[in-house]
Order: sequence, then structure tokens, then C-alpha cells
Amino acid sequence: MTARVVLLTTNLARGGAETQVACLARGLAGREWDVNVISLIRPSAFEKELAGAGVHVYSLEMQPGSANPRGFVRLLSLLRTLRPQVLHNHMFHANLMARTARTLCPVPVLISTLHSIAESSRKSGSIVWRDRVYRCTDAFSDRTVAVCQAVADRHAAARAVPAKKLRVIPNGVDTSVFRPAPALRESTRRELGLGSEFVWLAVGRLMWKKGYETMLRAFAGADLGLLLIAGSGPQEAELRELACELGANVRFLGQREDVAALMAAGDAFVQSSVVEGLPMALLEAGASGLPSVVSDAGGVSEVVLDGRTGFVVPLGDPHALAVAMHRMVGMPEQDRRALGQRAREHVVANFELAAVVSRWEEMYRELLAPWM
Repeated sequence: MTARVVLLTTNLARGGAETQVACLARGLAGREWDVNVISLIRPSAFEKELAGAGVHVYSLEMQPGSANPRGFVRLLSLLRTLRPQVLHNHMFHANLMARTARTLCPVPVLISTLHSIAESSRKSGSIVWRDRVYRCTDAFSDRTVAVCQAVADRHAAARAVPAKKLRVIPNGVDTSVFRPAPALRESTRRELGLGSEFVWLAVGRLMWKKGYETMLRAFAGADLGLLLIAGSGPQEAELRELACELGANVRFLGQREDVAALMAAGDAFVQSSVVEGLPMALLEAGASGLPSVVSDAGGVSEVVLDGRTGFVVPLGDPHALAVAMHRMVGMPEQDRRALGQRAREHVVANFELAAVVSRWEEMYRELLAPWM
């Protein structure tokens, strides 16, 4: 069965949810689905890669943080032109717009995807408001899918989504791209000027949800090696200043396109998020054979098996994070490598991209069956 799919996303940038949208679009296009991507905000990443895969990308030219009726009109126009059989939406604003659009422009199948345990701003009150919006518009969605069990459980408990309409399909990672690569490790470490020191890697947007303050405080004054942070975001200047004040051995790398090489160069991965879904960077680290030390946010513990593939510590606790990092650094190298090997095995078995794309195809076919 070949059908037209529109992936509607709030944004198309270098972020975890957006990366997954791009991966899914390429994967579906490679299996002869007619795939189009619509971003509410003008894309800042993935356009060339998607065009090369035969995926058309459109923008509604909306601005972050402001409602724009013209964007909604553009969406209606595109849907009437493209006439998709499946409208598959990602993140809160895209989910809401698609559900509203369906009242004026019917589509056979509409799927909403939840990418975080709390799709919200820093103000916790907005979580309650968004749960109510999801609840009130649920009738316009055929299926709501969470990227991990933790996200599903949180939304079900808040009655944002009826349990009978809720499914879990995890994010997926290409384990042929993210994999242990000794030669790449050596060349990347030379390029970065790294010697034999222990190298921690953190990857993600520099924003409050990622909890970098906890990571920097854990690293300050501790003999843990070097911390490399890859990413950019609104907190970059603030975090650089904090690292300087703390005297932490940290190097900010900015936004990088060579994350697979950075993963190969690292000795361990660290993440201290306070709000999460199923982090793409953590899947990439596991696929690369890196053991991890992480804060227990969202679906993190579904990726990192405490004591078997890394260590999971409580949220917002710099001391607990530092203790776990010391434990990782102090392990015999063969034991640390065993953690990394088990991490890769776990990711390959549960989060391989090809298998995840197949699960989405199965859902599409199931929901399309009455229309065919």
C-alpha cells in the first residue's frame, strides 16, 4: 500500500523531536510512501537532507510564541492541495493545529505524537492548560502516540488522552551511523586536541529543560576529566559564565553537525535533564557504545538500565550526579566498556530506526484499512 503522508511539526531544527521527524520522513520515503513535511516555523535544519530523499518541505511561516491566523489558513490550503491520507503530527502546537484543521478539511487518518513528558514552557501552569486542550480536542485524533512509556503514563494519568487511544512507539536511531568506531575515535580526538584524559560528552539544546546547571555544578572542582558540551540555545551565555565561575573543566563546542564523530571520541555520556521524553542524544550515545550517567527524567530510564548500561540518579542533584560520574571514571576500563557494549545491544534491540519505521507503517495501514 502506498499513500500520501504529511508530517506536520511545530519546528524543523536541530532538536530531538525534530530529528526524529526527519528520520521518519526519510525512512518512509525510502519505502515508497509519498511523504511531505510541513513546519509551523521556518525550518533551520534538514531541508537539504529531506529534499535529497524526495521529501517536500513546506513552511507556514509562523513565529515562535505568537498565534498567526495566516499560518492556519496556509495549512488548510496545503492540506487541500496535498490531500494526504495520513496527517501525522508532532509536538503540541502542530497537534492542536491539525486537530482544528480537520474540522474544516477532513483527512482519513490523523495521528498525534507526544514527544515529552511535559510539552510546556517553563511555567508549570501551562502543563495543566495543555492537558485540558488535548482532552477537549481528543475526538479529532484517531490515535495518540507517546515516544516512551513515561510520557504515555503521565498523559494518561492527567486524563489528557484516553488510555484506549494511547499507544507507545519509541524514537529510533540509525545504529549503522551511530556505532563504535575506533578509527573515527582517534581522528576526532586528534582534531579536538584531546590527549589521554577521560572525556565526557553532553549533547542537547542549551535551555532550562536540559538542566545543565546541575551538570556544571557536579563537574566543578571534581577530578572527572574534560566535559564537552555540543549544542546551542538561549542559555548559552549564562552557562558559559557559570562554568567560568565554577572553574569547571568544560569546553562548549556550539552547534555541531558531526555528533556521530563526537560520540566516537567520548568515553562516557552525561545528561542532567529535568524534563524529557525519549532523548535522541541518549539513544545515539547508547548506539555508539557509550555508557551514560543520567538524571531520571521522562523515559531516560527506559534507555539507560541502571547498573547495566550506565547509572541513573535523582533529578536536580549535583552531588548524586558527581558521585555516579566518579564511579564511572574509577571503573576498570574493561568494565566500563562492558557497560557500553550492553548499552549498544539494548538500543539495537529496542530502538533501531528501521524497526521503528516499520511500527509506524503498521499503524498507518491499520488506521487506513477502513478507507481502502
